[in-house]
Amino acid sequence: MTAAPARRIAIPEWLTAPSLQHLLDLLGPARFVGGAVRDTLLERKVGDLDLATPLTPDAVIQRLEAGGVRVIPTGLAHGTVTAVLDHRSVEITTLRRDVETDGRHAVVAFTDDWAEDAARRDLTMNALYLDRAGDVWDPLGTGIADALAGRVRFVGDAGARIEEDALRILRFYRFQAHYGRMPIDPEIRLACCRRAKLLGQLSGERIRVELLKLLQAEDPLPSLTALVEDAIWRKLGLPEPVALNRLARLLRHDPEPDALRRLASLLKSGVTETVMRLRLSNDEAERLHALVEWTLPEWDAGPIAHHRALYERGRRGYRDLALLAVARGRDPGPLADHIAMAASWPIPSLPIRGRDLVSLGMSPGPAISETLRRVESWWAEGDFTADRDACLAEAGRLLATAT
Repeated sequence: MTAAPARRIAIPEWLTAPSLQHLLDLLGPARFVGGAVRDTLLERKVGDLDLATPLTPDAVIQRLEAGGVRVIPTGLAHGTVTAVLDHRSVEITTLRRDVETDGRHAVVAFTDDWAEDAARRDLTMNALYLDRAGDVWDPLGTGIADALAGRVRFVGDAGARIEEDALRILRFYRFQAHYGRMPIDPEIRLACCRRAKLLGQLSGERIRVELLKLLQAEDPLPSLTALVEDAIWRKLGLPEPVALNRLARLLRHDPEPDALRRLASLLKSGVTETVMRLRLSNDEAERLHALVEWTLPEWDAGPIAHHRALYERGRRGYRDLALLAVARGRDPGPLADHIAMAASWPIPSLPIRGRDLVSLGMSPGPAISETLRRVESWWAEGDFTADRDACLAEAGRLLATAT
């Protein structure tokens, strides 16, 4: 452990923001910690900002309010408050050490010892601190080297860290996907396997966050392969078999890190079970069902069939299904042309509405919706070329036939 900064770097641009400088003026002995420090060292885009401070939460709140900064007590039991700045929020947490853990939650005690705070963190590359002068503090002595080498490993004993919070198993595989450039340490992998049963006690919401973030890695396949081989997937309560070969094909043709599309490529069945286990939102659930259950016409089905699919599924939905068709084994040769068509073809709107049918003599009610549906189907079969007058004539024909 070290009582001196391990490295000095050029002050990053994000740290020069006036609102952050004002925040640091108010808090005094505070350092940014975790992801912002790691990603700054690796020259990656910095996302959320977290500050660590030896000040107690009450002292933090008092100082921020006195300085005109809005503060929200988001997690006082764990020493965390949130400072709301002009264009972003910053989580501020008092240095702490674990007193008691149960695999999901921890009872903590506040401390003024930076090394104690570092020792309770999950991964060495996350136990780094950055002060306003550009000094990087590495209390454990290995965090900087691990981050730069792409070596993902736990702080101290892997098994102990996992037993403190079982979600750290998923976090490990997720960080391996995003930051790992070295093979997984066999001892760490064994520690995860031996404690995988602890994952069953985690909420679906926590699992969802980690799994979707893992799937957003540039190449999540190696980590997912290890996760499946190590039975972590099964212990999460997710359906098997897992179609890793489909994901591999999808990644070859689709570099976009779309987590739900990648998840859909892995599923051969069990969409409802997946939705329930991960507690997906209604929008996410609807999209995942569509991704797994819908299919596109064959490539050679002709333009009318594909225009209709694009009309019914929308641009994103059509592109999703085209990519997933290739992931499931369809010839990728025509893929680019169909995706280009989906991006450029002007999706039309049905030229008539319910009020037009009322003007033809129909009474408001369910019959109007049914007639519009039939006109729309006829219009689509003609490749959407019929104009308003032709659609009205078809509606009139249907009304005359009905009577």
